[in-house]
Amino acid sequence: MKQKLFLLAGCFAFLAGCTLIPKYTKPEAPVPASWPSGPAYKETQAAPRPPLAAGLKWREFFRDEQLQKIIETALNNNRDLRLASLNVERARALYRIRRAELLPTVNAVGSGGKERVPADLSSTGKSYTAEQYSVNLGIYSWEIDFFGRIRSLKERALEEYFATEEARRSARILLVSEVASAYLTLAADREALQLARSTLETQQAAYDLIRKRYEKGIATALDLSQAQTQVDAARVDIARYTNRAAQDENALNLLVGSPVQSALLPEALSNVIPPKEISPGISSEVLLDRPDILYAEHLLKASNANIGAARAALFPRISLTTAIGTASDELSGLFKAGSDTWNFSGQIVLPIFDARTWSALRVTKVDREIALAQYEKAIQAAFREVADALAVEGTVEDQLAAQQSLVNAFAETYRLSNLRYIKGVDSYLGVLDAQRSLRVAEQVLIAFRLARIANQVRLYAVLGGGTY
Repeated sequence: MKQKLFLLAGCFAFLAGCTLIPKYTKPEAPVPASWPSGPAYKETQAAPRPPLAAGLKWREFFRDEQLQKIIETALNNNRDLRLASLNVERARALYRIRRAELLPTVNAVGSGGKERVPADLSSTGKSYTAEQYSVNLGIYSWEIDFFGRIRSLKERALEEYFATEEARRSARILLVSEVASAYLTLAADREALQLARSTLETQQAAYDLIRKRYEKGIATALDLSQAQTQVDAARVDIARYTNRAAQDENALNLLVGSPVQSALLPEALSNVIPPKEISPGISSEVLLDRPDILYAEHLLKASNANIGAARAALFPRISLTTAIGTASDELSGLFKAGSDTWNFSGQIVLPIFDARTWSALRVTKVDREIALAQYEKAIQAAFREVADALAVEGTVEDQLAAQQSLVNAFAETYRLSNLRYIKGVDSYLGVLDAQRSLRVAEQVLIAFRLARIANQVRLYAVLGGGTY
């Protein structure tokens, strides 16, 4: 008899440990194993190699102390990041609920009542008042998870919890990169504003000189009018960059979650300490550690686990109810000897016909295919983001060098044109064209310098740079 009991208990333990979840196999990445190559890309095999982004903390990557303080404030105050953290807490609580469903729920129940039984319903032919009181401690309708339905749901909840944790990491990386980009944009626009003010001073001095020459009859009215256009153009630039700098500051305040101290704001892009150089790594497999891709993979695993729950719904469900306690027809007799009671019952529900269960199973399989497509799409999108950043990295230095040479050439052209005008060799139109070209070239140079540093930030983010 004991051997039969042990055998029965062993069967229950075996059944309780099985699930109907399909075996998960990690999908192959639908992207090339190596990064793109060609004229637009640098050689990534050169040694020594800079550190990888995935293992580089943001405090090590961003070396500007003012920017570090702003990022730290944003990580503490940003509402989007706070919402992502709350979603993690919610997913963790939901997982604990699913896990707790594997355990029985024990309740204490007390009841009491009186009932008058009429004579025609009484076995004695006389009416009487019946009383019954009871106190029970028991388990009510505990489902024994023979086929893993509850464990499949628990596994799905666990993967969803992991997914929200990766979503929080992704939100942190995005926030850090956006704060850095807003900081750099503000620095660039403030430097452009300084350039516009310097240009206005230069053009105003040139206008005053030409006005004096005009009053003496040396310069023409056309020269004076052309000089005035340069002064007005510089004023337009000042108004434009003043507006842009104010908007940049507003955007930075929104990301940080509170007004940023003026002492922490950059004066110019040239004063910002550039971030550390990083490497994309030898293989594109580093993308698989990006939090947004891990998020998609956890959702794929959750969909896979959900199939197990849908399969288990096709099999019988067994539930148990049991209680021990005391009962009496008098309240004072509840805890007297001989008043103890117990009950035990089991229930098995065997699905015979329910078309919804088969449709539900089909839905879970389609959901897994959708999750797989989204996972592969996330990898492909990540590969393109890195490839685009590498293309910028491979060409921006050449653009910057060419633009700097162009600025130097326009500056020399302006100097020679102004000298020829003063000596009366050329008209002021040549000076006007040189001034206009120099101003535009200097603005473009600032934009290229911003693009170079901002792309370093973007490369760090798209490679899944560290967030702590």
